[in-house]
Amino acid sequence: MRLVAAGLIVAFPVVLCAQTQQAALRPEQQLAHDIYKELIEINTADSVGNTTTAANAVAKRFRDAGFPETDIFEGGPRPDKGNLIVRYHGNGSSGRKPLMLLAHLDVVQALKTDWSPDIDPFKFTERDGYYYGRGTSDDKAMASIFIANLLRFKQERYVPDRDILLVLTADEEGGPANGVRWLIANHRDKIDAAYALNEGGGGSLRDGKPFINSVGAAEKVSTNFTVTTNNRGGHSSVPRDDNAIYELSQALVNIGKYQFPVMLNEVTRAFFSNTAKIEKTDMAAAMRAIVANPNDAKASATISADPRYRSMLRTICVATMLSGGHVRNALPQTATANVNCRMAPGHDPADVRAALLKAANDTGVKISNAPAMEHASPSPLSPEIMQPIAKVTRDVFGSNVLVIPTMGTGATDSKYLRAAGIPGYGISGLMGDPDDARAHGKDERVLIKSYYDSEDFLYRLVKELSSGKVVP
Repeated sequence: MRLVAAGLIVAFPVVLCAQTQQAALRPEQQLAHDIYKELIEINTADSVGNTTTAANAVAKRFRDAGFPETDIFEGGPRPDKGNLIVRYHGNGSSGRKPLMLLAHLDVVQALKTDWSPDIDPFKFTERDGYYYGRGTSDDKAMASIFIANLLRFKQERYVPDRDILLVLTADEEGGPANGVRWLIANHRDKIDAAYALNEGGGGSLRDGKPFINSVGAAEKVSTNFTVTTNNRGGHSSVPRDDNAIYELSQALVNIGKYQFPVMLNEVTRAFFSNTAKIEKTDMAAAMRAIVANPNDAKASATISADPRYRSMLRTICVATMLSGGHVRNALPQTATANVNCRMAPGHDPADVRAALLKAANDTGVKISNAPAMEHASPSPLSPEIMQPIAKVTRDVFGSNVLVIPTMGTGATDSKYLRAAGIPGYGISGLMGDPDDARAHGKDERVLIKSYYDSEDFLYRLVKELSSGKVVP
């Protein structure tokens, strides 16, 4: 998952009671633990790792459990970029299309020298109530849980009313061979589903207790614009007013001050409506006001004072890279910046470019053409998906835990599914401290209790969504 703010945006003080000793695991937990450990200790970094090794290891588990070869598919565009699909057959009584369980096998690179000296990113480490290792949160927790739960279904002789597809993929983190995109292009029939459960949502703890369970149902779209200034340059001893670096700098300052209009959708309206229930008085009032009237300037200003909420309101563009000049003793002939834009669903890139040009305010800059991009509509917040999530959330975490739809400000592979007509929902039930998010970072970790709570949550949720029965 690439910098996704799809979980709880509000940060609450969290008091975590670290477990110094893990209680004995139940059989289904031990199975998940062993799969989790196996996956963490296979280096699947998108740059230097190998997802095929992980896919093969998982496929072996399903073959050993009695899954026929016809229900196991392995493939990818390169020998080291393998993907895995396992089909768990239902009885078809509901007439519904399959339910997809999607997780990516790849992780971002991690160097041992960048982590604490006593923690190896590719060794599964248990310490002080946490599991440590690259991918423990992103995304091998969900991958291992989906695998373990499907194997558990097989052991229990559970027969759902629809097929269940386990889809484990490569290069979600930005490598050259994205698995979901490859499967859509080459094996769409093997992953055709009513919708997918994926990463992009999660839970938040307050005072060590579950407080929020978020559902990622929309994502922004990312693109980059190159902003450039040019002139004839000259000797630095005779400076002129038309300095390429100054012109670019002024344009970037103007762009930085510009705010795009509020663009709400079904998901962000639900996000602000629900978050208003737990926010402070002024912010809560502003959230309710913006849902009622997206043009409410006062409400927009109040919400926008918090950068995390501002990104949920509108398209955001920010300068991320800068270069200029060619030698120390000459006036710059060229200055260039990259402006990264995270566009609200449906926002035309050409309109974004036009707004950037207008914001630059006649500073003489040029902005690269807008790319042709396909926006995916937010996944519908239908009762078929939201009611089971709410029910299982109550059953596992308690009636006081809020279910809040969110829009990711980064990206997951759900964007490819949505564009292909398969809604994706980020939902894991994996609870954590919002101030201790370590995915992609040093000493990535997950609370041990949260991992097994997530296993229970996803086990129950998939059963709710497949309405099956146990066959003696």
